Amino acid sequence: MMTRIRPAAVACASVLFAAMPCDANAITVEVARKCDALVAQTFPPREPGNPAAGSAKGSGYQEQAYFKKCVANGGRAPDDDTKRPK
Repeated sequence: MMTRIRPAAVACASVLFAAMPCDANAITVEVARKCDALVAQTFPPREPGNPAAGSAKGSGYQEQAYFKKCVANGGRAPDDDTKRPK
């Protein structure tokens, strides 16, 4: 009796998990390209052509936050200049 309940419970849980709605929104290629260009302009590389060298201004966390704000603004530069490096 116990062996029949476990597979049924696992199958039921899998079906319920798969049926859950997902709120993730995909960004368009145009927005991603615009934001990537804005990030590259705002945070220039330390050594041109070497992405492993890092950024001359700001940190990786600041770059990611700037990119996320740009995506949230629909491909426009964020209005808040507090995240921009000095």
